[in-house]
This record gives sequence, structure tokens and C-alpha cells, in this order.
Amino acid sequence: MKDILLLGAGQIGEAIAAFLSEAGYRVTVGDSDPARLSALSGVAIRQLDVCNEAELVAAMRGQFAVLSAMPHEVTRHVARGAHAAGIHYLDLTEDVATTRLVKELAEGSSSAFIPQCGLAPGFISIVAADLARRFDSLDTLRLRVGALPQYPSNALAYNLTWSTDGLINEYDQPCEAIVAGDLREVPALENVEAFSLDGVAYEAFNTSGGLGTLAETLAGQVRELNYKTVRYPGHRDIVKMLIQDLRLGARRDLLKEIFEYALPSTGQDLVLIFVTATGMRGGRLVQETYASKIYAAVIGGKLRTAIQITTASGICAVLDLLAQGKIRSSGFVRQEEIGLDLFLANRFGKAYSVFDSSAPMGRSA
Repeated sequence: MKDILLLGAGQIGEAIAAFLSEAGYRVTVGDSDPARLSALSGVAIRQLDVCNEAELVAAMRGQFAVLSAMPHEVTRHVARGAHAAGIHYLDLTEDVATTRLVKELAEGSSSAFIPQCGLAPGFISIVAADLARRFDSLDTLRLRVGALPQYPSNALAYNLTWSTDGLINEYDQPCEAIVAGDLREVPALENVEAFSLDGVAYEAFNTSGGLGTLAETLAGQVRELNYKTVRYPGHRDIVKMLIQDLRLGARRDLLKEIFEYALPSTGQDLVLIFVTATGMRGGRLVQETYASKIYAAVIGGKLRTAIQITTASGICAVLDLLAQGKIRSSGFVRQEEIGLDLFLANRFGKAYSVFDSSAPMGRSA
């Protein structure tokens, strides 16, 4: 059994805590909000301020690893604390600047620093790297992910299913891509494309952070690499108007208030994953595609949203592989280093393939 400190008791943090504790990990959840902590069960709780370095490092002492399910703007404090405490570090951030800091802290470290352990970035990079390895030479790699309501009913065709701060960040920050063989930044909300899957129409457009470290890893090996968020048609035009035309990108607190006031949350969501790779194999131009839809499901007697299942299962699977000695345990570990088959065979990673809501996710750690 391993002792784990999980920071962040929001919807994703609560799911992570439940999955790990049910699998036999000893979990302590830290958060500054006593109401969130009191709602948890089956885990130890600790009220703390992650911006207080001494308090944070004290909470980390003796832990196998710390997992951050905190907003990106405070996750950097967690990374610094893990470095000071000398323990393994995992996070869910999509923020590019935070990941750059984590990479610096990991330099020469005897513990593992593993950022971006969620869905996108995270699992999407594992899939993309697996497809890339199947080619003699890679030409294009296109990653598409959407966290969507099953039953859209408003003009944005959207419901809140995860962090509003994270949502705004990916709509407003520059995006990494490889274009004509060059690694560069491209603007968010641009390069809109339309496609359909299973008879449903979607649109996709540039958003920030979804590639994680994949662009850096594949630089010089691929002609075109990009990541786009998937939404229902019409969503991007409205968001672009709000963020750019009405200049609410500069008034994030106001934009967050508008979203959270006007857009209801939903437990009836789905996660769409669509990755296409094209390249040469055996002297022929070949295309391979990975496509998957994951729906909300009842786990352990509780309805879990698709975004909870995918995000929480992602970081739990990476932690589990680390604890089992199946991935590198020191320095900066990229998601694309993790084999897809290894991930999907894991008791938590199975949530991305065939999920049986009547079966336990694991009983020992």
C-alpha cells in the first residue's frame, strides 16, 4: 500500500480519491475549503493552504507521491513543494508555463515529475505516440478531443463539465503545433474544421495545451501535428465573439461568472477521442485512426461524468504504473513515453477501453 497526498477536493479530485481509496491506496486529501473536505468519505482529510510552502512540504513528508487536482495557477506551488520534499509528483495541468516549470524542477531529480496526466493532455498523447510508432516515417498527426453534453440545448450547445478556469485558458492562450515541419505557436479558436462521426456533426478548432509535450517530442519527425477541441457546430463563433470581439479574454473573472451563471452543469456527458495519423509504411502511404466515445457511468454506486472518469482514471493509471515500477521513476516523464497497451491493461486505464460499471476497479495497491 502506498501513501498518497491528493491536493484538490473538487469534482475531479473527489473522483480520484474514491478510485484510489477503493483500490487500496492510503489517500489524504488536502484543500483549503472545509466544506469540500467534509463531503469526502473513505479518505483522510487535511485543510491546508498550498501557497504556504512550509505547510505544504510538511504535508508531503512521508508520502509516496503528491497528485495535484488544483487549478493551474496554484499547481506550480505543488510542484515546488514536491521538489523540496523529494517525492513523486503528478498533475493534470494543461497550462504550458506550469509544465515548463515542472520540467525545470525535474532536472536531476531522483523522483518522478509527471505532468499532464489527464485526458488532453494525457491519454491523447499516449494514443498519438502509439500511432506514430507504427510508421516508417510520419507525415501528419491530428488529435481531436471533446468533452460534450449528450443533449445540448442552448446556443453554445455546451454544458459545464469541468473547470471553468481551464476552459477559458484553453480558449485564450496560444497553441503549439508543427506546421510544414516547424514547431510554432498558432492562435486559439482558429482553423475551424467540420466533420461527422456516427452520424453526428461536429466542429473542431485550435485550443491551447492539448498537445502537452508531444510537439517537442516529435519535432523534426512529422510534417503536420495539431490538436483541436471538438464542439457542436456554432460553438466556436460565439466563444470567439465573447473572448475577442467583446474582449472578455481580458476580463476572465467576468467571463467565468457569465459561464457559471448561464451554463448549467450536467451529469449526462460524453468524451470523444479522435486521432488520425498518416505516413509511410512499407513504401506505401497509410492512414490509421483511433476513435472512441466514453459516456457517463455509475461507478461504485455513484454516477460519474465522462470527464470525471477519463480525467481521474488517467492520473490514477499513471500513478499505478509508477507504483508498480512499470514506468520511469525519476526525472521528467512525458505521457508519450507510456505505452498504450500498458496503459489500457492497467486496472484504472481500462476505463478508456471497455468499462464494466458492475466490476471493481481494483482491490490492492
